Amino acid sequence: MRQIDSYGLKSCSFQADIFEKSLHLTSCSSRIFIRRFMLSEFARRMDQSGILFESTDSIQAIQEIELQYGPSAYGQSHYNADNMYWIGYLYRFWCYTEQISSRQVYKVVKPDELNQLYLPYHTLDPAMAIARIKEAKGIGSNDLTQRGVEILRQIRRANQNV
Repeated sequence: MRQIDSYGLKSCSFQADIFEKSLHLTSCSSRIFIRRFMLSEFARRMDQSGILFESTDSIQAIQEIELQYGPSAYGQSHYNADNMYWIGYLYRFWCYTEQISSRQVYKVVKPDELNQLYLPYHTLDPAMAIARIKEAKGIGSNDLTQRGVEILRQIRRANQNV
């Protein structure tokens, strides 16, 4: 696990700003935008820790995601701005400190769940909020890696039996 540093904090704030601005710059629901973002090429570049060296602002990031997936008006539910900011911040904090991809974190906890956890957890330190979420899901610090290894072993066994 990596300690959060100034680069990590800036990345968290940048992603949080993108999530918050998406409420005004996209037509799709918050849940759809978050899914698109977390699975996007842009998020992959953020995971590789070089995004802050690009000359991209939050509006350009949203435009890039819209370009990748195409514009959409799908979905109607929109989270409020504070929730979106917190969700974006927490997702990036999790990715940065645990050194895992946005895609992996998205598979663990979905936006609707984080939206429901906003009120009880938003005043906690992000590391504490993540620890509580992982505890509630029965995930230890190395469980994600262990689960991935076990899945690969199952696939390998299945391929050997074919």
